[in-house]
Amino acid sequence: MRRALLGSVLVLALTGCGGGGGTPKPNEPDRASNVAVLAGALSGSFRFDQVRFAAGSSATTAAADYRRIVAGMGGVKPRVRAAGTSLRWSWPLRGGTWTYTTTVSARGADGPISWSPTAVSATLTDPKAVLRAASVEPERGDILGAGGQALVTSRPVVVFGIDMAQVAKRARAVRSARQLARRLGIDPEAYAKLVQAAGAKQFVEAITYRAGQAPLRAGQVAAIPGARVVHTNAALAPTKSFAAPILGTVGPVTADMVKKDPATYRAGDVAGLSGLEARYDDQLRGTPGTVVDRVAGDGTVTQVFDAQPVDGKPLTTTLDLKLQNLAEKLLAGVKPASALVALRPSTGEILAAANGPGNGGLNLATYGRMPPGSTFKTVDSLAFLRAGLTPSSTVPCTDSITVDGKRFTNDSDYPAGATGRVPLSTAIANSCNTAVISQRAKVSDDALASAAASLGFGVDHDTGFPAYFGQVPAAASETEKAADMIGQGKVLASPMVMASVIGAIQSGASTVPRLIAGTTLKPGGTPLTAAEDDQLKEIFRAVVTRGTGLGLADVPGKPVIAKTGTAEFDRDGKRLTHAWMIAAQGDLAVAVYVDEGVTGAQTAGPVVEGFLRGAAKQVR
Repeated sequence: MRRALLGSVLVLALTGCGGGGGTPKPNEPDRASNVAVLAGALSGSFRFDQVRFAAGSSATTAAADYRRIVAGMGGVKPRVRAAGTSLRWSWPLRGGTWTYTTTVSARGADGPISWSPTAVSATLTDPKAVLRAASVEPERGDILGAGGQALVTSRPVVVFGIDMAQVAKRARAVRSARQLARRLGIDPEAYAKLVQAAGAKQFVEAITYRAGQAPLRAGQVAAIPGARVVHTNAALAPTKSFAAPILGTVGPVTADMVKKDPATYRAGDVAGLSGLEARYDDQLRGTPGTVVDRVAGDGTVTQVFDAQPVDGKPLTTTLDLKLQNLAEKLLAGVKPASALVALRPSTGEILAAANGPGNGGLNLATYGRMPPGSTFKTVDSLAFLRAGLTPSSTVPCTDSITVDGKRFTNDSDYPAGATGRVPLSTAIANSCNTAVISQRAKVSDDALASAAASLGFGVDHDTGFPAYFGQVPAAASETEKAADMIGQGKVLASPMVMASVIGAIQSGASTVPRLIAGTTLKPGGTPLTAAEDDQLKEIFRAVVTRGTGLGLADVPGKPVIAKTGTAEFDRDGKRLTHAWMIAAQGDLAVAVYVDEGVTGAQTAGPVVEGFLRGAAKQVR
């Protein structure tokens, strides 16, 4: 648990707590007893100069005393009610309400009041004593992976910053901020602005490092006035990159968060800022508590109220620690944007959802929206089967095909001897674009969307995490229909949904990908028949045994099914290619996407192969 002062600025209606003046409050005390008027002044509905004080006391003294006494209560507004010559106090603090009763020195409820700080709290017998509240932060719940593995948990960190309380002048603190920033290699002016705007006693964080990774030691910054190195703990994943766009981050709440939800967040709180940490912040964060102390004039501290925090509850995901690490290791050397998603076809559990270093922090793995290229021929194949074709049905694979003036061709590395009238399974194995486009008349827009839905593509679900299931919109023209058939046009997908598609073929049934343990969602679309699935397995096994996925043929273990894909696009005046590969083996399905590549087999294929081989070793 972490204790933090609630603040030093009282946000009560204390503008009327002075000796007089100002506009009267709407609730005038005409019919209230004198003690009730004091209660109103203490809770902010009346003014102190509306109270009748006995000789030796005054509104000015009472207002000044009260302002001083409650300055450390963090702006919490008490509710004070009169009962005869007693005051019943109720402070709505985090974690609980502090209630107690005090006695006012007066002869009857309407008599003049002799002011004493004990009217605020019986513990304030020392005339210089004050009340000070501190928020006690709960322990944040961990984010767990498959088998209860701790993914995000409290880990030691080193925090560098400027302690404003240790610097007499703000100008000196700002100079120190620039010095510290230069030593740490961060933006000096940006950090100086934070220090300039900080509170007089605030610790202004510059940067946080995992323990053992800090570039400087405490002694190396000790000469900078106000610079401090704090050793503490923070909720962190095993590495900085580990599922970072999905798991999210934890940090100090923003001003916008406090403004939008002041009942939940206060300045200085720590909360989830993105990803699962933000979506499940209520569960993970727990409920803060509050400790109220009486601080005597000599500095002696006595606790007068304690509302313990309620620790956060863990969030369990389906991510496998070893497989996620494997996926991120395989993508570490890929310079363009990239992603890998692996899931269990039998359940839909996502075992790995990795985003490459070229993504700029974006979650392409489960939420990317890219044309899937020829991996979409998984959907075409099911649509063709339902239209009456079989794996052995012959289709024309020509060098090119023209649709309404638009010429479509096969990939530049398409096998020269694989053209002509060929079985559908051969056309799919070699990824013949022209063969697929030639059969478009056999498949209506609705039939294509229906086949996609049967494989889990294009049917949205609220999964509890950012997830994109793809789209198969109706084509606006024959040219667009032709492009859609080869996974371009307006067809879009995420690596997650493509892993789910090949997983549905592998298991014989569609399942909804899930990342949050315990969630169950019913898939949409018409279920696959046993005959359809057998034929699909035959088609996509041929991709590995005699097609573009031949590189996976010697992967040890159970038979592998797969499909490669490329999707052309223009960027900065250049024609470039997205590279895809999807594959399944046993109860494991994987999709790999690379934003700029050569072909699916050449660019994404080695990553898929590395993952399947590495996963097999993990099982052993």
